[in-house]
Amino acid sequence: MGNLRNKMFYKIFVVVFLITANNVNAQDIVLQESALDSFVKIPTAEEKFEYFFKTSNRYKENSNFEWLKNIDSMIVKAKSSQDNVSIQYYKLLKANIYQDFVEYDKSIAITNELYIEKKELDDTLKSTLLDIMDENYSQLKLYEKQIDIRKEKKELGLTSNVSFYDIYADQGLYQKARSEYIHEKNNSINEQDYYGQALYNNNIGNFLRLDKSIQVAIEQYTVARKYINTYLDTITRPKTQDELIKGILLLGIIEGNIGKSYMILKRYEDAISLLDSSLVKIKKYNVGKYSQDAVENSLDLANCHLQIGNFDEVIKLIGNDFRTVKASNTLRKNQLLAVYYEKKGDFETANFYLKKNERFNDSIKVNETLIKQQQIATVFEKELENSEGMLDEKLIELENARVEGQAKDERMSLILISLIFTLLGLGGLVFAYIKSINNQRVITKQNLIIESQLTEKDSLLKEIHHRVKNNLQMVSSLLSLQTKNTKSKAAIMALEEGKSRVKAMALIHQKLYQNDDLSVIEMQGYIESLVNSVQSVFKKGGHNITITIDAEAVELDIDRAIPFGLILNELVSNSFKYAFPDNDDDGKIYIHLRNTETGGFFEYTDNGVGLPDDTDERTNSSMGIRLMNRLVNQLQSTLNIDKTTEGVRFWFNFK
Repeated sequence: MGNLRNKMFYKIFVVVFLITANNVNAQDIVLQESALDSFVKIPTAEEKFEYFFKTSNRYKENSNFEWLKNIDSMIVKAKSSQDNVSIQYYKLLKANIYQDFVEYDKSIAITNELYIEKKELDDTLKSTLLDIMDENYSQLKLYEKQIDIRKEKKELGLTSNVSFYDIYADQGLYQKARSEYIHEKNNSINEQDYYGQALYNNNIGNFLRLDKSIQVAIEQYTVARKYINTYLDTITRPKTQDELIKGILLLGIIEGNIGKSYMILKRYEDAISLLDSSLVKIKKYNVGKYSQDAVENSLDLANCHLQIGNFDEVIKLIGNDFRTVKASNTLRKNQLLAVYYEKKGDFETANFYLKKNERFNDSIKVNETLIKQQQIATVFEKELENSEGMLDEKLIELENARVEGQAKDERMSLILISLIFTLLGLGGLVFAYIKSINNQRVITKQNLIIESQLTEKDSLLKEIHHRVKNNLQMVSSLLSLQTKNTKSKAAIMALEEGKSRVKAMALIHQKLYQNDDLSVIEMQGYIESLVNSVQSVFKKGGHNITITIDAEAVELDIDRAIPFGLILNELVSNSFKYAFPDNDDDGKIYIHLRNTETGGFFEYTDNGVGLPDDTDERTNSSMGIRLMNRLVNQLQSTLNIDKTTEGVRFWFNFK
């Protein structure tokens, strides 16, 4: 409940403040002492410095001359007490006041004094000094100096980026300026920073408007106005009076920019409403300080009134006391007054302003050159004062240049020789490069041929394995037919064993032609298929045997896979035929195959009745065991047979 009451109170406060800001006189707002009075009472120079830059509308009750008078008095006191740090703070404040009132030459004179002593300044003073110098050079269009200052900011770690979007804009490169501005600012502004978002979108709108993209600019300004209204209306974070004033000023500037855009589109009534509202806000909360926005808005508002016939409003806006600084604004003012007096029928006065503009236009380039020369003289004035002996240094430089000139001819000949060798080297590199490209083309062509041949070879190998498998199946079918025509049980058994061995080999070739890699067989899947094939025959006898196969990730080539498959076929068949005569439901077979450092290891066990006692004597007469021994020999190994308490174990290592 308490939080809700506080939010409601704050919202009422904001509403009352905004209403008051738009309806009462400046004298009615001043309920406390002036900003200058508060400034004078602050005890330390550092605190005064911080207060000055945090205080908006500081010239509201006291003019810049009053501020300068008090600061000069403070400088005198600081000098008498030899407080050099305080002097630095006060000089920076003077430089900023001169800048606020468009006296850039005086501001530069002060900042140049401090720039010489910049090593003695702390980071706060150094950053402020460079910011003021940056703005002075920007206004005087001394772009080379301005760029040097920005590079120095980056070198000192006072900024992470050196941007030039405003310089591009001053030179009329608005698309380049907008691109640079978006690249620098787009990801650095928090979405919840409504003031920052408003300023960002307003600046984007300015670049678009100056580039004649008026409709898109209006859309951007509209977004900016939504953000600044959200900033002013939100109650989630309380704002100081200075923050509210800052927000209202930005709202006024945004409204003025929308009004300018409407004027270009000849929507004069809409433009007048917004420009009027903008001027009220800017003049109310930027008292005493020169405002370029106010000047431009007044000129645009006068033009709108002129277009719809409100002639009396024109003189009120741009009469004799109307002050401009930029030459372009002076030309606009004279042009508007000439049209005004022509509309009023006073052709003599209209002609006076037209001729005034002609003279001004003719001399503007000369004047700008003279002004720029004066500005450059101002920039270097303090440097020249502290450069005794510069003439001697120049003479030494001239002498050095003469001596270097004599040596230049010798260096030129060396350069020419080097250039010739460089060109020869480049020629060799170009020749080698061209040859390399031709070789690469030949290699690429040969690779394509090889790949085609390999693909064809793989297809042929798959076809061969497929046909071998089919032929083996045909042999198996023939053996099956022979079994049906044979009455001898021994012969039938022999034929069945032969058929089983043929199937084991056929399965090898089937796995090969089904694989992408024709060189190896994945043994886990092969063993499962082989066991299923054998088991399908003997399950008719009622056997229910659990078979465990452990051969994951083992691959064998065909030379080892065929003998291994035949060995396994013999072992599984023998287990089904002899190991479990009573159809034991607990019968188990374990097949284990793994890779080793020297090759592989195979193990086969069952828990059946085991081998008979005379196994060693029957080895030579048993077809199955003789066959397995020969197959193991092909694998360069020896078959080992272990009799266990339950069943039997066969195992061998192979290469």
